[in-house]
Amino acid sequence: MQAKTNDFWVFVETNEDGTAKKVGIELLNPGKTLAQKQNGKLVAVIIGEHTDAAAEEAAAHGADEILVVDAPEFHQYTTDAYTNALYALIEKYGPASMMIGATNNGRDLGPRLACRLKTGLVADCTALDIDEESGNVAWTRPAFGGNLMATILCPDHRPQLGTVRPGVFKKSEPSAPHAQIIREDIRVPASDIRTQVLGLTAYLNSENVDLEGAEIIVSGGRGVGGPEGFAPVQALAEALGGAVGASRAAVDAGWISHAHQVGQTGKTVAPKLYIACGISGAIQHLAGMSGSDVIVAINKDPEAPIFDVADYGVVGDLFEILPLLTAEIQKSRAE
Repeated sequence: MQAKTNDFWVFVETNEDGTAKKVGIELLNPGKTLAQKQNGKLVAVIIGEHTDAAAEEAAAHGADEILVVDAPEFHQYTTDAYTNALYALIEKYGPASMMIGATNNGRDLGPRLACRLKTGLVADCTALDIDEESGNVAWTRPAFGGNLMATILCPDHRPQLGTVRPGVFKKSEPSAPHAQIIREDIRVPASDIRTQVLGLTAYLNSENVDLEGAEIIVSGGRGVGGPEGFAPVQALAEALGGAVGASRAAVDAGWISHAHQVGQTGKTVAPKLYIACGISGAIQHLAGMSGSDVIVAINKDPEAPIFDVADYGVVGDLFEILPLLTAEIQKSRAE
């Protein structure tokens, strides 16, 4: 498919109540920069039901234009309905590029859409830019188990598609909206939707960890020494009202599940406070948490690379420091 415009699209995924999921609003921030470099508009694409709130939020966070498809069959995500709607929009408007959040739904939708469009898809990106020589989007993602970063171009097919991890970018500050909202009447017959959501069951497993949404994360690494070493990490996280993270070394050792892993092969996070306990600071880990507002490092090795990115560093034994810190936090809250 040939591009008809230089526009950069961002798919803004919606919740069941019609509000925007965080990752779509986050992606409008880099999308604005990339659209300007492409000499095109930033277009937010919203599919769902009762999506006015999502459209208002997209407008407040920099979208130049908003395409809205709103109908009952889009109330819950299905591969067929959403792929058909997005394909119809892309055929009509012909954007040059499009980003989709690497959520569960986005990771399902992206490949199916790319196959329908006969174009490429770069999955799980952690950085984006425009290649100055070719003008193509430069999609950067971890490769070879996170041991290196690959930058990938899609020079021959349009649109250029990529999924981007939640938490990689921060939302822009809201501003006065100026977006034009275009409502497209796209309907998908029930016969074309091959799956049906019969009901939703709450996931009660304790390993359902929302690291991307956490404002405070306390992470443990090789320095915790074993599974039992995460007890003081967990205690501090609970005292702060935060989540427990981990380095790849701790996960690979079997001390904690992969659901807690932060880094290139885990989750990319950007909390207000990130406390790294016994984490040396390998580049794979730093890539997943360097966007944190405040980073505190606790490590016995004063030469650990983690101190190079930390805002505050404590050289010492985490098994002595964490209980003292936890006790002080609990004491202050009790007062």
